[in-house]
Amino acid sequence: MGLSLAHQGLSASTLGVIVADGDALSEAVATYYQAARGIPAANIVRVKVDTSAAAISASDFATLKASIDAQMPTSVQATLVTWAAPTRVVGTCSMSITSALAFGYDSKYCGSGCVATATSAYFDSESQSPWSDLKMRPSMLLGATTLAAAKTLIDRGVAADASYPTGDGYLIRTTDTARNIRYTDFAGLPAAWASRLTLSYIESSAQSSTETISGKTGVLFYFTGLATVPNIASNSYRPGAVADHLTSFGGMIPSAGQTTVLDWLNAGVTASYGTVEEPCNYSAKFPQASTLIGQYYRGATVLEAYWKSVQWPGQGLFVGEPLAQPFTDKPSIALQGTQYVITTRALRPNSSYALEYRVGSSGSWTILANFSTGATPPTSLNAPLPPATATQLRWLGPCATNAQLQCTLSSS
Repeated sequence: MGLSLAHQGLSASTLGVIVADGDALSEAVATYYQAARGIPAANIVRVKVDTSAAAISASDFATLKASIDAQMPTSVQATLVTWAAPTRVVGTCSMSITSALAFGYDSKYCGSGCVATATSAYFDSESQSPWSDLKMRPSMLLGATTLAAAKTLIDRGVAADASYPTGDGYLIRTTDTARNIRYTDFAGLPAAWASRLTLSYIESSAQSSTETISGKTGVLFYFTGLATVPNIASNSYRPGAVADHLTSFGGMIPSAGQTTVLDWLNAGVTASYGTVEEPCNYSAKFPQASTLIGQYYRGATVLEAYWKSVQWPGQGLFVGEPLAQPFTDKPSIALQGTQYVITTRALRPNSSYALEYRVGSSGSWTILANFSTGATPPTSLNAPLPPATATQLRWLGPCATNAQLQCTLSSS
């Protein structure tokens, strides 16, 4: 009556790699990535795309996406783009290439200036299979403009796996009132994570050195709000590090005069995010640090954690090495003496889980143990043994597409 708990996170078998056929850099990056991550040959999709332009028209993108969709195996849940350009799709408004690949080009996901855009059903969800659950494949652009930079970034991502870092993270409220609006999410995180991660909330009362960090070592998270972030290359970043800044054009490549996502990657982080057209300072269009850190810590890959942290991602470009997974979950349920010990880091905060048993294949399910996780979920749970007549166990928790409901997550 053994019960296996489901693993968190994308894997090589569920990631598709999109290659610009004939582009020497894209081809070389894909070859290196496939070897480094063990991507199945069937998941490598080659398409014709003009890589000399920063943008692709909505009509040309429709043709491109149709070609990708026709070739992509149904088992693939997310994708990696291996070219450096184009990075955005332009129609009546601009979507990032990563969001357009996920949703298709649709103006409800963009619109320059102060307009609300469509919500992602993937936001802070429990879905482990977004294509199967939601008919979307979240995407990430590797974001390297040279093969050497690509190899370095890929190697960082691989080195991150199961490294279980404890910090450091920096969350900064700058004096830039238009760009510091995420501070309300930042402020409580150091206390909330005190027993597990070293996070620092910095509130600048006047423009000074405290607006940024410099010369720091072992940086894991760095979230701020400035048009230009100085000294980012003076820090050293852990494999799997995530950093971004709330500003208008962080995802605009070539640069529109602001620090870009490529600047973060070149400084040593493993993933970043920025918008490709004027988004206005809606916090929903930018990563929610609390959600990103929580999903990442629970075992998500960096692609999943980043995507799940943005409620309105249509204008946002996600860059980095998608399979980086520093907090790899290794769930288990083991018999120890007269009880079960359930070990997992994947429990959702403030949620309900249950272990149930039944006798026979058609008997009614009986609760063996109920669990409420609280704001900081435990990593170990204890449950009594079922009666000797029990023939089956099942583990219940938040549903993939509606975390307020309870679904069977695994059964024996």
